[in-house]
Amino acid sequence: MSQQIQISAEPRQDVGKGASRRLRRLGERVPGIIYGDNKDAQPLTLDANELGKAMQNEAFYSQVLNVSVAGDVQQAVVRDLQRHPASNRVQHIDFLRVSADREIEVHVPLHFLNEEKCVGVRLGGGTITHNMTDVEVSCLPRDLPEYIEVNVADLEVGHAIHLSDLVLPAGVSVVALSYGADHDTSVVTVLAPRGAAQDEGESEAGPAEPAEG
Repeated sequence: MSQQIQISAEPRQDVGKGASRRLRRLGERVPGIIYGDNKDAQPLTLDANELGKAMQNEAFYSQVLNVSVAGDVQQAVVRDLQRHPASNRVQHIDFLRVSADREIEVHVPLHFLNEEKCVGVRLGGGTITHNMTDVEVSCLPRDLPEYIEVNVADLEVGHAIHLSDLVLPAGVSVVALSYGADHDTSVVTVLAPRGAAQDEGESEAGPAEPAEG
């Protein structure tokens, strides 16, 4: 697990949609909430600039954070993030408290390795297609990886790497696979060059006959 990110927040007494709109209009504070771990939910406000800087770190979205609420540091993960559809500014953020002895389910980014060395691209002229950019995993907070590597060096044209092929750290499992083998979807695929499938079909069936007239 990477070095933890700390972010400061203040308790929010003025709650409700109207209060949240007033905060957002100021542009300096972002409303939020922290909940879970058998404790009461606590409305928060966060400094918009500090939050924006923290969000530039990829690990912000997938790692356990230290959320300091008026000096009381609580460990949590980002559970939901609402943005304005036009400006993309953060309008509300939800934090879920975590406990050291309870498994959590978090979306972790995928890092694709050796794309320039991929056999299907280098020798077969194929194209790499990313079907996923992150994967939801289940683990204890201490085992949560910063990211999961996907090595595509040996991937051939027409082949794919599936969820069950991912190399996971000890104590980490893919949530989708717990629902059965039919959820073992492809993570990355090497597609055949454009026209290759059509050419292959013509070679098996023979050239098309010219139309009469």
